[in-house]
Amino acid sequence: MKRAAKAAAAKAAAQARRAAAQARRIAAIIRRVLTITMVVVFVLWLASVSAVVMWSGRDEARPAQAIVVLGAAQYAGKPSPVLRARLDHALDLWNRHLASLLIVTGGTGAGDTTSEADVGRSYVTRHGVPDSAIIVENAGRTTSESMRAVAGMLEVRGLQSALLVSDPFHMLRLRILARRFGFTPYTSPTQTSPISPNREERWKYIFSESLKAPMAFFFERKM
Repeated sequence: MKRAAKAAAAKAAAQARRAAAQARRIAAIIRRVLTITMVVVFVLWLASVSAVVMWSGRDEARPAQAIVVLGAAQYAGKPSPVLRARLDHALDLWNRHLASLLIVTGGTGAGDTTSEADVGRSYVTRHGVPDSAIIVENAGRTTSESMRAVAGMLEVRGLQSALLVSDPFHMLRLRILARRFGFTPYTSPTQTSPISPNREERWKYIFSESLKAPMAFFFERKM
């Protein structure tokens, strides 16, 4: 009887040791998989940050069928310094005769009575762009919405290419969205944005775009 009990106890102990060893092996595999996954995600994120920085410094200004200005804040009908920097750069491209059509974008913010696009239109007309050459996209509340609307505007006019104007950190995502929505982009960032000299603000936007750009690549599609 005692022998049987000892044998049973030994068998149970052996089974417990085997179970514990198996649990340790499974835990080690899980830790290894999680570590590899975290390293891969980190490397991909670094690659995305590098791509955002690279495209921030690239100016592809050349003749195209339209110039598209991405919206930014406006205050009581006047462009914010960020929006003004974008509009001034678009005017420079316009005065270089790189396109015959200027598209201003940006919807109406909460509490505002006018849209970013309408403020942009007023600004560029005061600086010599004829009203007949301006198209207003004032419904988009996000970059994606505005770019999708711009793609539709270009398509109905039989146009295929556009110079995209915004802050430097914005260029990679704009390029991805344009490709996804079906037109050929040439990015041309403003060099006078008040965000650019502010290192803390600039890197905050770069890190934000390093997450948004891959999301645009994987999830945005032409409707």
